[in-house]
Amino acid sequence: MEKNENNNSQNNSNPQEQEFKGRNLEDVISLAEHEMKLTRDQITYEIVAEKTKLFGIKCKEIVIRAWPKRAQGENAAIEFLEQILEILPLNLTYHTKKKRDMLYIIFEGPDRHLLLRKDGALLLAFQHLLNKVSPRKVQTDCDFFRQKKEQELKDHAQHVAHRVQETGEKEILDYMNPYERRIIHVAVNQIQGITSESIGDGFLKRMKILPVND
Repeated sequence: MEKNENNNSQNNSNPQEQEFKGRNLEDVISLAEHEMKLTRDQITYEIVAEKTKLFGIKCKEIVIRAWPKRAQGENAAIEFLEQILEILPLNLTYHTKKKRDMLYIIFEGPDRHLLLRKDGALLLAFQHLLNKVSPRKVQTDCDFFRQKKEQELKDHAQHVAHRVQETGEKEILDYMNPYERRIIHVAVNQIQGITSESIGDGFLKRMKILPVND
């Protein structure tokens, strides 16, 4: 947004913008709340001018431009995704499904295979970003990636769990994200006498599969 230092100008790019003046920032924001009939967390503002006037004594004046915050509604994730796809040099399309409190975004298009490289790294990156802006939980998918991935993880986890059950020796799996670890936990807990736990800190952690008595 372009700033206009002329306080008499009405050429604001946002018709909801208003200017407010006061002796300090706290007073000006309080005035904006009163005039706009909004709470502080519903207002976005920028400082237009910070002046010191002389009327016999020094008098500081703060001028801000304020406008209502844009609400993050149901379409926040879709609007954000559209902005990303305009920038990325990928030929992708998508369709959405809503179920309870979950928004499912299924990618399609000629470049969809790029989302699945490196074990779906880009697909999961989309999901991570969209969950940052969406009031509803978002899950992304492409070419049944999640269904295939979950089955592979379940099969691997139960194979290792049965081996631990036979040998009594604990085993440690490779680094996994939270989504993958949840699948491992559920699969391992179906094997009698075997449990699992995460090791380490951070987003990626390793999984330990071990006998319950350990």
